[in-house]
Amino acid sequence: MSEATCRRELDLEIPAETVQKAVNRVSKEFARVARVPGFRPGKAPITLIQRRFADDIKSEVLQSLVPEQVEKAVTESKLVPVTQPQIEKVDFAEGGPVKFRAVFEVLPEFELGQYKDLEVEVEDLKVEDADVDKGLEELRDRAATFVPVEGRAIADGDYAQLKLNGIPMGGGEPLEAESVLCHVGGEETMEPFNENLRGASAGDKKSFDVTYPADYPDAKLQGKTYTYAVEVLGIKEKKRPELTDEFAKDVSDAQTLDELRKKMRDNLEAARTHRQNEQQREKLLAQIVKGHDFPVPEALVEHQMDSRLERTVRSLASQGVDPRAMNVDWVALRNRQKDRSIEDVKAELLLDRIATAEKIEVSDEEVDKEIATLAERSGESATAVRANLTRQGALDRMKSKIRSEKTLDWLCSNSRTRTITKEN
Repeated sequence: MSEATCRRELDLEIPAETVQKAVNRVSKEFARVARVPGFRPGKAPITLIQRRFADDIKSEVLQSLVPEQVEKAVTESKLVPVTQPQIEKVDFAEGGPVKFRAVFEVLPEFELGQYKDLEVEVEDLKVEDADVDKGLEELRDRAATFVPVEGRAIADGDYAQLKLNGIPMGGGEPLEAESVLCHVGGEETMEPFNENLRGASAGDKKSFDVTYPADYPDAKLQGKTYTYAVEVLGIKEKKRPELTDEFAKDVSDAQTLDELRKKMRDNLEAARTHRQNEQQREKLLAQIVKGHDFPVPEALVEHQMDSRLERTVRSLASQGVDPRAMNVDWVALRNRQKDRSIEDVKAELLLDRIATAEKIEVSDEEVDKEIATLAERSGESATAVRANLTRQGALDRMKSKIRSEKTLDWLCSNSRTRTITKEN
């Protein structure tokens, strides 16, 4: 066991006497219902039952004794498991004790360092003309359309409209798509598509192999190599609308571009305080995390990586992009989230420990308020939202989130903030 990890291995033993009692008990249960040729139900000798159903009896004994022994050992060791213990190296000799190893991850043990009376610097977020211009450019991006390109080959940044047919090496179900868009040169696109489509023209046909990693999210593709036959149906590029009064009317309730600029500046000013508060919270939390060095459970990191990838997929879907139709190296995209996910897990563990130390709890009224907010957003009743959260096991997660937010607010009120002017 390494001290730098949260992995724990407990070598445990169940006394022979306890094991034998369990064997006898389970054997009698089998004898009552077992059908043995030559004997009426319940009349077969126990010794015969134990020989005939030896493996089944051992399995039942282990299932009845091992969890109890693990729970007892965990309690005595004052450990807090975050994963289901995996049982290894089982030694179950007849007439002897049962020996085994339980492997699991636990919450880390660490001492709280300084987390009060810290000082953070936040930028004086003045709203400049450049900020308004950036906001307008984002509106243009959201209002962009995909338009056909003619008379030239595919270049980086283009979207190739493809007809795909992929045949797996070694046999299997082919992958077919009549029309998908592939962002050539995009970071999210697997390199064989970039290499083979760059410079191609509409009407061209390409054939190339793509090997998927062993841990690719789609189980059907994991570790497989597909030979793709690709036909370029067309080339498209993002076309953004011009900044005109008509554009202002299309994307807002403003009647002119000048009015849209003013509304955008007003919105940016209104969000300024909120952004500075968020900046204070992020920097303060980052400072606290940096001041504490402890390992985190891999299982929690993996869960956080999955959550980050899921948020990316939801974001794409909200923009009208079908993630299933994108040639994205999802494994690489997920792996790039690991360092940030470790920081996220450390932050949550620290916030939980600080909340306990400062006796910060969540009231029923605060939970009701959050449920009412969710109900308003979803258009459902508060009762229905609460029922859904309870059924999904998400009510405790909600309380944990509220507690973390309250703790962050408490930390901000017990820290010092210095506003600095950002240098250009």
